[in-house]
Amino acid sequence: MTDSIIGKISIFQIIESLQEALSHFSGQSRVAVIYADRPDSSLRIYDPHSLLRGHEPRLTEIYLTSDTWRDNNQQVRNLRHFSQPLPEPGLNLAGLISIGGRSSSIFYQMWFTEHHPDMCATGPTERWLERAVWLLAQDVVRNDADYTGESSYVIREYAPHAVRDCLVDELTRRIGMDIQLRIYPILDAVLGISRTMEEGLWPRGELVFMEPRTVSFLKFLARFPLNERPDLKKFKHVRKLLQAVEGSDRKLISDGNKIVGIAGSELSMVRLVADFRGGHGFLKLGDDPICSFSDGNFYSFTRRAKMVELEEVLLEAHFDPPHQAHDLFQTIADIVHYAEGQKFGCTLVIDMNPEPIQIAGQHLETPLDLRDPVILSLTKSLAKLDGALHISADLHIHGFACILDGRAVAAEDRSRGARFNSALRFTAEHERILVVVVSADRPVSVIKGGVKLTAGYDWSVPSARLTSPPLLSDWVQG
Repeated sequence: MTDSIIGKISIFQIIESLQEALSHFSGQSRVAVIYADRPDSSLRIYDPHSLLRGHEPRLTEIYLTSDTWRDNNQQVRNLRHFSQPLPEPGLNLAGLISIGGRSSSIFYQMWFTEHHPDMCATGPTERWLERAVWLLAQDVVRNDADYTGESSYVIREYAPHAVRDCLVDELTRRIGMDIQLRIYPILDAVLGISRTMEEGLWPRGELVFMEPRTVSFLKFLARFPLNERPDLKKFKHVRKLLQAVEGSDRKLISDGNKIVGIAGSELSMVRLVADFRGGHGFLKLGDDPICSFSDGNFYSFTRRAKMVELEEVLLEAHFDPPHQAHDLFQTIADIVHYAEGQKFGCTLVIDMNPEPIQIAGQHLETPLDLRDPVILSLTKSLAKLDGALHISADLHIHGFACILDGRAVAAEDRSRGARFNSALRFTAEHERILVVVVSADRPVSVIKGGVKLTAGYDWSVPSARLTSPPLLSDWVQG
């Protein structure tokens, strides 16, 4: 049981490994678990970084004022020691992903982690949590310290398997039959092709994988003879063929083993798509992104700026009417995402003063309303010019190519460029000014009061491991 030394070690190691792995896959991620050894046991919680703080009322309602969570006792008794745990659906807590399970060795487990706002999909992360359920249950059964170290290794190296398991589950659900596509070779090919340059350029275009039994139903623009179809393993050859579909609606079609031919844009059947976009790309099921890939690895990122810090500041500003904060955030995000897509850096000054301040630069005779799509499109182009855009809280642009100056501040970073450090200096001298800095090679920075804002939480490591995770009832009381 988890009150044994091996059980405690396994919980600690799996959580540490899971946090490390998910932080690499999705950005800094916390993990927590709630569990009960036996049907009559009290629930315990291990939450080393306070992921579940703020959810006490809901957890109390689910676990402490009701015993509904103890259901399925008879089904658990019928399980053999080494059988797959019974899945337990997540709790649908705001901002969290959760998956649980029941087994003969641990009656109940529920694992939690962050639901980051820039995730392509939650499926791969859910598969990761399912693996944690299974590994903890097996570690407790084996009661061998050697296996706890093995579980940590499995968790850390699980990224491609999480993506594969998610794809298999989704394809099976959508097709409704056993799939013939072999996912592991496809994932290897996608990463291999993504790392292969042609005449100094990274791949672009869509490579579509179809179930072999459905390929014959496609309407091809060009189809290769059966004995001349390029092998998917020949990354260089496939990379060359992608040039035929780059910058068009055409798709390169594969049956998961060979390149079958080239088809047009109308593909109504279920399909797995590798969308290459230069230095990165996305794996999609149909039009639904599952994950992104770059630098030889898979990630959950949409690769679009989250700007959680900006959203938090605007929400705290008490706009009247309230929807103005949302409109302003969406407008700024639209400009930022355009800059990211076009791969240029820019600076946006968000002026929260009742009367916008004067900033040196190119002024406009009349401020322009960014709610007009034509004006917003023009503003995106103006963002390419050296200097900053000057945008007021009422969604008007007052100037562009603006120069931000000010006295030196302690938070300056010599590893960052003039755009970033000028924003630090300028906001240090103007209390009601926010600056968003978009760098071509770094995450988006939101700056206020001479410092870069950081959303999130205290990621400090606990000073010492708990000898035993506390009872949930005690934890809820603080």
